[in-house]
Amino acid sequence: MTNTSEGAVSWGAVIAGAVGAAALSLVLFLLGTGLGLAVASPWAGDGISGKAASISSIAWVTLVQLLASALGGYLAGRLRSRWISVHTDEVYFRDTAHGFLAWAVATLLMATLMSSAVGGAISSGAKAGGEVAKTVTMAGAGAGAAVASAANDKTAPNPMGYFVDTLFRRAPGSAAPAQPVPPERIPEVTRIFANALQSGQLSDPDRQYLGQVVATHTGIAPDEAERRVTEAFTQLKGNLDAAATKAKQAADDARKASAALAIWLVVSLFVGAFIAALCGTFGGRLRDKAVRE
Repeated sequence: MTNTSEGAVSWGAVIAGAVGAAALSLVLFLLGTGLGLAVASPWAGDGISGKAASISSIAWVTLVQLLASALGGYLAGRLRSRWISVHTDEVYFRDTAHGFLAWAVATLLMATLMSSAVGGAISSGAKAGGEVAKTVTMAGAGAGAAVASAANDKTAPNPMGYFVDTLFRRAPGSAAPAQPVPPERIPEVTRIFANALQSGQLSDPDRQYLGQVVATHTGIAPDEAERRVTEAFTQLKGNLDAAATKAKQAADDARKASAALAIWLVVSLFVGAFIAALCGTFGGRLRDKAVRE
């Protein structure tokens, strides 16, 4: 006997389809993670490129969504109760709804199980955008403040220590008298450079003063000492600007990648909903044909 007291929605079939879809998604995601780790390598020239890894990840996520949605929709349609005295069009609609509901429940279930991963993927774009703004600030006043802090803290690494040291190098073969560099001179020069980095240029009084200091402690001519100061500051500023540009580019690339991944995930979810609804009608049709007359 066919049970005719069932309502329009067979929630048992919907939940069964959703559980099956969620389980298959989990297994395929773990398989994809293992395959990804197998082909990735930190060594240059080994493993796949970053672009290939991104394309492969998108393709795998889409495949997982298609397979899991097809299974969930089919199970929801095949396991639902048979409706007696219901028009064919209504049966078709209900089967479609069963497939869609199975996909929706499976999606919510996977979002719950993988809440941390989903949350990280959604927020990574916003974090990348914030990183862009942060690196822009560090390129100017922020970089100078960090350098000044390092100059006052002897235990912290000094990012401009090399350039300050080059100022006090004696010219090769120079026999001119020079004075030893007092310990307090290095932090002083570092602070002057740090202040100049905040404004973006070394003022004439600071350049002349540093030229006198360098000339005194290296024995070179004052004009040559000022040229050395200018060259050292220009090279230091160029290195910091290049590092800031590289950091901004990396943050911008991460933002674009996160945005593209989020958009493609939405597309794959819509495709999965369609496949689940379609397979629900297919499973329901087979369910009705399998009943003994």
